[in-house]
Amino acid sequence: MITLHDLQFTPFIAEDEITKAIDKISDELNTDLSDKKPLFIGVLNGAFMFVSEVLKRFDYDCEVSFVKLASYEGTETTSSVQELIGLKEDVTDRTVIILEDIVDTGNTIVELLKMFKDKGCKEVRIATLFFKPEAYTKKYTIDYIGIEIPNRFIVGYGLDYDGLGRNLTEVYQLKQNNMTNLVLFGPPGAGKGTQAEVLKQKYNLVHISTGDVFRYNIKNATELGTLAKSYIDKGQLVPDEVTINMLNAEVDKNPDAKGFIFDGFPRTEAQAESLAELLSSKGAEVSAMVALEVDDEVLVNRLLERGKTSGRPDDADEGVIRNRIKVYYNETAILKNYYQKQNKYFGVDGVGDISEITDRLSSVIDKL
Repeated sequence: MITLHDLQFTPFIAEDEITKAIDKISDELNTDLSDKKPLFIGVLNGAFMFVSEVLKRFDYDCEVSFVKLASYEGTETTSSVQELIGLKEDVTDRTVIILEDIVDTGNTIVELLKMFKDKGCKEVRIATLFFKPEAYTKKYTIDYIGIEIPNRFIVGYGLDYDGLGRNLTEVYQLKQNNMTNLVLFGPPGAGKGTQAEVLKQKYNLVHISTGDVFRYNIKNATELGTLAKSYIDKGQLVPDEVTINMLNAEVDKNPDAKGFIFDGFPRTEAQAESLAELLSSKGAEVSAMVALEVDDEVLVNRLLERGKTSGRPDDADEGVIRNRIKVYYNETAILKNYYQKQNKYFGVDGVGDISEITDRLSSVIDKL
């Protein structure tokens, strides 16, 4: 993790991945432009590193120039007018390749395309090292794309935060310190599902239940769901990689979330490590493991009572209930130790009215 001014950033894209992306773009440019003697236009300030690497890899005759967009207020209206600074070459009937470090909203691209076409270019193409498809809403096609990324704030490889970070050879993303990510545990009958719904509403969190995620993917025959079903049909455990990829997809569906409640995952230390890596890749981390604690006899009585109306056979057999509770404690013990080492484990009394238990949970969450 690095600190630039007042913000912290976590590793996001390694240098070798960036190099591969530039190799790919350069190969495409060599294939398409071998006989065109293109004029490469680097957009300042961010594209200087990208431009230099593309030029090293371009095998044919070309020219290069750097431009910058400047804005000023029009004399007859209050609207902003864009002016192109730095272009000295005659671009009439030329093939121009605009090299951008990143394309998000596409506003700069639209202005540049208009300006170069007005100057009589034969054709104008766009190449960008990083592309945010979630943020891009313009009709123009981006011809060459290095890496598609989520709509997050990044620095490095030409991109800066208030002047700092451009010289970094890897890319970092803003650490989302304000996210609250909970691993919620509770033995059968502890009311974990009820509390998850209450906390979801109270803290505006997204509740991700592993069971629900599996059922959705299998029912809708997604690629991951089909893969998971192939293991289930053989009586095999679904590999952690498949599960974490499903969770990753769920997290990515909610880019503006204030945090997540993970319910049913992780179950092992290896899964906890995978979840940590997943969140780290998004500039976040597990805030706490919160476990509802209820005496075994209370749990057994609750489930037996529930079994009278739920119709669930596993709620009607005391032996099955006690075994489920035993399995829960075996799983929890591993993760309790894992998160205790990080000072992230919190046990909460799960006996009482729903509101009382919520208050106890809230007292923990509010201090995170």
